[in-house]
Amino acid sequence: MRSAGRPHDDPAGDVVRWAAFSCLLVPVVLVVYGTSFGGAAVATLGLLAVTAVCRVLLRHSEENRRAAARGPAEGHLPPAHRGRHSRAGGGMHRGCRGSRLLSPHD
Repeated sequence: MRSAGRPHDDPAGDVVRWAAFSCLLVPVVLVVYGTSFGGAAVATLGLLAVTAVCRVLLRHSEENRRAAARGPAEGHLPPAHRGRHSRAGGGMHRGCRGSRLLSPHD
């Protein structure tokens, strides 16, 4: 059991534990209410499959969230500072015609 002062550190684990508990409880309830053992077994296998897929998706989502929290990838670094009077963009600078874009008719 969790203590009241302990932070909630694994929400995906809690969901998976409740799902596993349900996978055990549902077949018992089905058998008690008259479903055959075979039907309860099929329901259990279906619940186990859904639980396994959900667990994989939850873990994948947590990994993506942690990666996004770490910051942008190294390939997405901001441009370096170009100096006191430099401009980052292209275009016409002090009459320089070499940097203008050529039209298809030039």
